[in-house]
Amino acid sequence: MPDATNATAGQPDAPVRAVVLGSGAWGTTFAMVLADAGCDVTIWGRSQQVCDQIEREHRNSRNLPGIRLPEAIRATTDAAEALAGADLVVVAIPSQSARETLTALRDDVPDGAVVVSLMKGVELDTDRRMSEVVSEALGIDESRVVVVSGPNLAREIAERQPTATVVAGTDPGATALVARACSTPYFRPYTNADVVGVELCGAVKNVIAVAVGIAQGCGYGLNTTATVITRGLVEITRLGLALGANVETFPGLAGMGDLMATCASPLSRNHTLGKHIGAGLTLDEAIAATGGTAEGVKSSRSVLELAHAHGVEMPITAAVAAVLHEGMPVEEMAMSLLARPKRAEGL
Repeated sequence: MPDATNATAGQPDAPVRAVVLGSGAWGTTFAMVLADAGCDVTIWGRSQQVCDQIEREHRNSRNLPGIRLPEAIRATTDAAEALAGADLVVVAIPSQSARETLTALRDDVPDGAVVVSLMKGVELDTDRRMSEVVSEALGIDESRVVVVSGPNLAREIAERQPTATVVAGTDPGATALVARACSTPYFRPYTNADVVGVELCGAVKNVIAVAVGIAQGCGYGLNTTATVITRGLVEITRLGLALGANVETFPGLAGMGDLMATCASPLSRNHTLGKHIGAGLTLDEAIAATGGTAEGVKSSRSVLELAHAHGVEMPITAAVAAVLHEGMPVEEMAMSLLARPKRAEGL
């Protein structure tokens, strides 16, 4: 399978200079992974308070309460200072604001730096995957963009619980560099050349996690959960194959692995938001109660637009978009899915 190439060979000969754009939970956690792997790490964030706390106390209480960060991690609100001399530029910002943020930083990214996308989503209006947004916003070739995705709940990794991830890129050298730079005893990277498949898995699983959360918030149990997860993977695979992805990516870490973690964990903001919706909150109330960005909210529309553009049927995604953005009552969601025409199981 494509994600089965072990990429844990040794540390780089010299410390990799890595910059993480974004001081949220996942960006800060990945900075910790990089530092534990021996990289020279700086976080760029917009909040002076957060950056000061990372620098002085080695904590990010706003986004990772209770976690002590490696003392070697630096933080700054000065993008030009952070990016100077960077070998790796890691992008960990909300997907729908990525183009605007990266365009403003375009001149500060060093020539030849490998850019790593931790983002999971499809851009509204353009239907671009995040690696495409990164490439266009920074004016760099897509071969310089590497994607990291997998069953990677930030809080568990920040506690150094063991997990694996997928590092996907079209340039073997860039992919290997990123894999080496984030390899630790608790974080194991595997490489994959299927960027399209890995990114679509990461984007659509957030939508499916919202659907699972809605079902559970309505009081449905494990039979319903298993049904939504299983048929959700079919939707992800169906769209991926239409866009030229490798079928073997979808039962792997970036596909089923990430889908299971996101749909099952109370740490998942998408799952949590769905539960609030299922329990009767409005979308605005659910966003406030979730307390963070749930990418599946906006991605449900952009993924559905992408599916329509390629003639792909995605009923769960369509139902989530209808509940979140078109006023469909949650009680009608399950009935609309179960009332679909009977057919053989499969894609």
